[in-house]
Amino acid sequence: MCFRARVVPENIQKKTARDAKLLAAQKAARDAAKKDRAAKRAVATKNAAGYAEEYAKADKALIDAKRSAKKAGNIFVEPEAKIAFVIRIRGINKLSPKQKKIMQLLRLRQLHNGVFVRLNRATWNMVRYVEPLITYGYPTRSTVSKLIYGRGFGKVNRSRIPLNDNSVIDQTLGAHGISCVEDLIHEIWTVGPHFKQANNFLWPFKLSSPLKGFEKKRHPYHKGGAWGNREEQVNELIARMI
Repeated sequence: MCFRARVVPENIQKKTARDAKLLAAQKAARDAAKKDRAAKRAVATKNAAGYAEEYAKADKALIDAKRSAKKAGNIFVEPEAKIAFVIRIRGINKLSPKQKKIMQLLRLRQLHNGVFVRLNRATWNMVRYVEPLITYGYPTRSTVSKLIYGRGFGKVNRSRIPLNDNSVIDQTLGAHGISCVEDLIHEIWTVGPHFKQANNFLWPFKLSSPLKGFEKKRHPYHKGGAWGNREEQVNELIARMI
């Protein structure tokens, strides 16, 4: 008794070969992506260690400068802040057209929105013109980190995307050498050469109403109110709003 060999149709053979080729290509792509992610994680870890060392040296240099000035009987004046954090505390009622335009330029379109602003002559003029509508001050490095880690969202194709993966940052800012959250924090804090791109990538921070509430919004901060320049005290307010 003899049996005939089963003949596999040509189209099935071609499909099997094509599927095997696609599967091999997918596996190769997954392996390459895995290696790429591992390499980027290693770079991010190295960068984070480098930034930590840089921050520690800067902090030590500042402390040494204060001690030497005190020892010599002089007054140490810290360098002027290069960055401010601005929070909108008033709504849309009774805004002049110019105030409305400046708030749009600052990207403060909603109540309790907050943004980083590089301080120069132009931005100071804008901030002072809308001062009764905002409160602002000079954030610490710790506050910048807490804001980006805790309330940070990126703008990708006009969409608000959470920063829960470094790939979100790398896809948008990788061309500028910003590939992870620590790179982004460093660029914002040091007001680096790509601060504009990094700051525009960050969606305006949506903060909560502060614990214990605001002071009197009709009065400036230096008179016991809420609006105006809080200088370093803005960090206490941000902590109550995160």
